[in-house]
Amino acid sequence: MTNNSFSESDSLVVLTRRAYGVASAAAQTAADLILGANSGLEQIAAYERQLDELDREIDERLATEIADAPLPQVREKLACLKCMIDLERVGDLLLSFSTRADTVRSRLDMQDLRDLGDMLAILSRMLSDTDAAFSSRDHARALEVLRADWEVDRLHNLIVMRHLEPQSAFGGPHSVHVIGMAQAVERAADHVKNTAEEVCHLVSGHTVRHLLRLKEKSAEQLYLEHLHQQHLGGGTRAE
Repeated sequence: MTNNSFSESDSLVVLTRRAYGVASAAAQTAADLILGANSGLEQIAAYERQLDELDREIDERLATEIADAPLPQVREKLACLKCMIDLERVGDLLLSFSTRADTVRSRLDMQDLRDLGDMLAILSRMLSDTDAAFSSRDHARALEVLRADWEVDRLHNLIVMRHLEPQSAFGGPHSVHVIGMAQAVERAADHVKNTAEEVCHLVSGHTVRHLLRLKEKSAEQLYLEHLHQQHLGGGTRAE
């Protein structure tokens, strides 16, 4: 195993990367569903079952695989477990979103459909980018995922405000469904963000969250400064 990538023969890593692919496909299918490109609900339910199975398999293998593994591999395997927990939840949220969307999408305003579709497209890209960052330990790409989550938050807030504003033409009997779907995607993006933060932890031994105690700078800037200081001080990366 090299310092720059995970071992492709590590079964937990392979399973985790497979989970990223399944979750990304589920997000893409949900985007097609909300925009009317296909029904997609049965396929999304199948993706959710696949993620459940992958979660179960990683959970069952973990204890055996870490028993005699060296410390760097133990950390990798624990990272796989943490990421898989979040990815399984992404599958649940996308199925919840799609079940509701399949029922009400024909009655929703086109602006809502576009914004929800944009949220799902960003979510799918976040999953693909975190998968790439996970496999190569690319902290810069992981930080891009954190920035993408801000855009999901922005669209979520825009939808909610549009439907709760008393003077808005968007309020009505379907608002609760629109807000519920937007919240499901926003929460799914938060779970993907968690896995991106796990990549940061694998790179340096410190997560972005640990650096949030210093409020005067952005989390990303603090993290990059931390890596720069390690480099200047001759520090080594946490394995």
